[in-house]
Amino acid sequence: MRRRDVIALIGGAAAALPVAARAQSFPSRPITMVVGFPPGGTADLTARIVADRMKVSLGQPVIIENVPGSGGSIGAGRVAHAAPDGYTLVCGSWGTHVVNGAVLALPYDVVDDFAPVALLTNQPLVIATRASVPAKDLQELIAWLKQAPVAASAGTAGAAGVTHLAEILFQSVTGTRLQLVPYRGSPPVLQDLAAGRIDLFITPAAPALPQIRAGTIKAFAVTANSRLTIAPDIPTVDEQGLPGFHISLWSALWAPKGTPADAIGRLADAAADALADTAARSRLADVGQEVFPREQQTPEALAAFQKAEIATWWPIIRAAGIKPP
Repeated sequence: MRRRDVIALIGGAAAALPVAARAQSFPSRPITMVVGFPPGGTADLTARIVADRMKVSLGQPVIIENVPGSGGSIGAGRVAHAAPDGYTLVCGSWGTHVVNGAVLALPYDVVDDFAPVALLTNQPLVIATRASVPAKDLQELIAWLKQAPVAASAGTAGAAGVTHLAEILFQSVTGTRLQLVPYRGSPPVLQDLAAGRIDLFITPAAPALPQIRAGTIKAFAVTANSRLTIAPDIPTVDEQGLPGFHISLWSALWAPKGTPADAIGRLADAAADALADTAARSRLADVGQEVFPREQQTPEALAAFQKAEIATWWPIIRAAGIKPP
């Protein structure tokens, strides 16, 4: 080999070395995962379970930072404007990265200012009624709602929340009428449903399960295409003749726009490892979370999924004239 070829070869290897070194050395310090909601809620618990297992793959702690306020938008905004180095993530959701973009004036774009990392979990809803509703299955419930001389009452846990939007969509696809009754959070709705003061509530499944199992409220279907791990006896909407009525509170990880691809790859792999871990999956199931299939956990799948959710929900939100809560 000629001398100049040897020099060129050595020079090319030297130029490539820093990139390889960076890929191997990331992360070299703790990573912060921002959660836009207070400690103790489902969003916080999901993030902590995933972060606790990600540290095994990354070799560095993943520290949860709760930044609550404005429907999670304050925490998401902090990450949107953070350094794009892979050391700051947001564990966001359907609310923070779909709904907020339609109802709030945000200082960032829910798509363009983030780099997708991984789609994590989803929490399907359950269509539930007071125990005395005279229907044995979902089709009978829809028929009863249509025949009622006065619109049935349906509780919502807050404007622009998943229960509110689910009930708006339910009316549209079933041709029923509901009188939406706003509450501050799910617990008082479930209390009034169990007491028979309202007729219907489409609610995240986990908090409703104790009353469903006690028989104080009646569950008709889960808004997913597969049954819940923690409640396999409740049929799906597809099984009950309402195919495609799939709604869930899903969670995902994003980094700031411009985060290097090698860092995104390491983080995505660590998230996938966490979701494959038997102990982590069991803990997630305990808080009502279903894990997305492995092929849907990639950055590319998250980007496509988020855009599809925006295409579904933004027209519904705008047509309903929903304002910020």
